Amino acid sequence: MEVKNFINSIEKIKSKDRLDISAWEDLSIALMNLVSLEEHCFFSYVKTQDDKFLDILKTVRELRKKLLALIVKDNDESEKWCMSKHFLASSMRLYEVGNRLLQEGKEKEAKSLYKDSAELYALFWALNSPGKEVIEAVADKKGESKIFSSIKKLLDCCKE
Repeated sequence: MEVKNFINSIEKIKSKDRLDISAWEDLSIALMNLVSLEEHCFFSYVKTQDDKFLDILKTVRELRKKLLALIVKDNDESEKWCMSKHFLASSMRLYEVGNRLLQEGKEKEAKSLYKDSAELYALFWALNSPGKEVIEAVADKKGESKIFSSIKKLLDCCKE
C-alpha cells in the first residue's frame, strides 16, 4: 500500500507539471559520465604530469557544474549539491563494478550491485524532486531497500 501511495504522490506532482523525471534522465546519466571523466583526467594527470589533463578536467568540471544546476536546485542550507553529485557518481561506479562481475560470471554479486546502484539513483531523484510528497514517501521507506522499485515506473528513457 505504501508503494501505491508513493506512486500516487508522484503522479499528483507530475500532473501539476512540477516533475518530469524522464525529461532529465538522459542528463543525469551524462552527469554520471562527466564525473567519471573528471576522475580519469585527475588520474591521467597524476600518471603523466601532463598539464593538458588538468585543462581538460577544468573544462569538464565547469560543464558538469552547469548541467547539474539544471536538475539540482540548491536553495537551502543543506548539502544537496554535493550529495547529488555523489549519489550519481556512486550509482555509476556500482553499475560499472556490477558489469565487471557479470562479465566474470558472478551474476548474483552483479545483481546485488545493480540493485544498490538503482537505489542510489532513486535517492538522487528523491532528493531533487520538487514535491515534498516524494521526499516524504522515500523517507518513510528508510531501512528498506525498495526505493527504486517505488520510483522506477517514472524513469523511462524511452519517453520523449
